[in-house]
Amino acid sequence: MNQITNLPLKQRPADIFFMVMFALFIVTSGIADLIPTLGIRMAPDSSNFISRANYNYAFGCDPLFLFTEDHPVPVWMRFVTGLSAFVYPVFYVFFIISSFKGWNKIQIPAVMYAAAISVITGVVVFGVEFFGEPEWRCQNIPKFLSLNLPYVIVPLLLLIRMRKENPFTRKF
Repeated sequence: MNQITNLPLKQRPADIFFMVMFALFIVTSGIADLIPTLGIRMAPDSSNFISRANYNYAFGCDPLFLFTEDHPVPVWMRFVTGLSAFVYPVFYVFFIISSFKGWNKIQIPAVMYAAAISVITGVVVFGVEFFGEPEWRCQNIPKFLSLNLPYVIVPLLLLIRMRKENPFTRKF
């Protein structure tokens, strides 16, 4: 019987990259996506720092994400932000632990996550932001892409990383 030998984490720089990115995604999911999911209004003068920060991002950049008194987020978008706020962070934690421990069984959940977020964010959300109804279109493309493109690129890189069995036995 062949013994599977995982490389030590220090020899798997791609996994260190994913661990760092997913730790950041945990934070940004809680800061950004929780607000519209819970129906907390965004305002420039809000006493809630996170609500105010989300308003400063969304106003003049991302009207699909903006949630004010007279500008509600569409229900379907609240489902998207809900996944990001409550479901994806669970995966991020398990991936970080699995990478650290070298648990190859994270491969299938990683592929499922990467495929889901790539389609939901990369196709549906970006599609509406760039080609949807005028009231939902992105107003500041460089700002929008600089803050949102990592949520498409990192999962696509993860798909490449997880393309073969026992991913933690190789550098990439």
